[in-house]
Amino acid sequence: MKSELLLVLVLSLCVSSKPLSKKKTYNKLLLISFDGFRWDYDQDADTPNLDALVKEGVKAKYINPPAITMTSPSHFTTITGRWIQDHGVVHNLMFNSSTGVIVPHKRTLTKSEWWDNGVLPLWITAQNQGLKTASFFYPGGGVNYSGQAVDRSLVESNGHPDDNETEWRQNIDTVMRWYSEEDFHFVALYYGEPDNVGHAKGPETPERRKIIEQIDRVIGYLREAIEKNGLTDRLNVIITSDHGMTTVKKSPEVNEIRLANYMSFFNLSEFELLDYGGFGMITPKEGKEQEIYDALKNAHPNLRVYKKEEIPGQFHIAKNQRIQPIVLFADLGFNLNSRIILYINKGDHGFSNHEMDMKMIFRAFGPDLRKNFLAEPFDSVSIYPLMCKLLGVTPEPNNGSFSDTTGMLLSSAPLLSPCAPSACASSALCLAVAAARSSSSLWRSAAAFFSCSA
Repeated sequence: MKSELLLVLVLSLCVSSKPLSKKKTYNKLLLISFDGFRWDYDQDADTPNLDALVKEGVKAKYINPPAITMTSPSHFTTITGRWIQDHGVVHNLMFNSSTGVIVPHKRTLTKSEWWDNGVLPLWITAQNQGLKTASFFYPGGGVNYSGQAVDRSLVESNGHPDDNETEWRQNIDTVMRWYSEEDFHFVALYYGEPDNVGHAKGPETPERRKIIEQIDRVIGYLREAIEKNGLTDRLNVIITSDHGMTTVKKSPEVNEIRLANYMSFFNLSEFELLDYGGFGMITPKEGKEQEIYDALKNAHPNLRVYKKEEIPGQFHIAKNQRIQPIVLFADLGFNLNSRIILYINKGDHGFSNHEMDMKMIFRAFGPDLRKNFLAEPFDSVSIYPLMCKLLGVTPEPNNGSFSDTTGMLLSSAPLLSPCAPSACASSALCLAVAAARSSSSLWRSAAAFFSCSA
């Protein structure tokens, strides 16, 4: 009789308590991209905060960007998990090959018609599943997708300075308030450096090392801000980039590529996207495709020319209608100059993603990520399923592989038994359950009620 009364007490307390099985809660996520941060930029600069993250979080040896190693195509691959031929953002410049209109990069950031091609970025997918998201200068965050906007979006204005360290810290403070005061779940934060310095001064210069040290100080500030805002145990952080940078090769050291030496643009070309790093496209005049191809195919030893249908499948670009009939890639450091050679950038990108100078940085830290973990290289397209996993979001169809990043995550804790102390009203309750086991028949009844194993 005493045991029966004890069992009644156990059942009544557990029934009146909160449900034992609750939907898993997920931590918040911050994605930070430093434009043009090459995979090895921290190796010749003083970076104590990045060095600390190697021990306190995850470091990948490097990340492979998509085939068109430019800001907009690469950032959109990261936020969608799709190859360029699927998401359709094939260049930094928005263009129309029929009208000849070309829109500069900064002006494309508010042009939905350039970004909204039927593929949803993570912001929208997460919002559709009940999360609150924001974009702080991140490419693609300032437009609508099938009429739906990111919950909060700040777009970088044309001419906005990218290297103000005070503003960088203020941006972090703003994002921390979004998390701590307004309960945002996911924010993508973009910084325009070290890309600008890499272009203007070159990647192997004291100026580039100086901007990397500035980035490192801001990462230290970020970590302090996370702790100050009580987010240490609630916020995962991914730090990455979009492409690397290489030194532009110039005369007299090399024979630079000037396409007008080999073809007549006036007679053969209807439209072209050239003079923009190591990647370019040409739309031939009617009936002139073969003539352009023949003129350029063996024109320069550091130039590779493809008809659209001949582009290797592993590039993952050919199946998009925005890719033009003739596609050009220059070897590392050789810019694709059309009519004249422009001496503007000392460093550039847009070259093959197989080149080590085009590889990207990856760091991650937070409550769900392992410490002192070195990951093997992987494709940037696989960052997307990792972010979905961290947020508890069901991903859209994507080209990434979660197997590339699953080793970064801490092992999931086993689900609590309904009879474990934290699942019951009190530890005393569990002791009462244990006492009830003295009667095997009563325990079998209790076990059936709780779906436990006796």
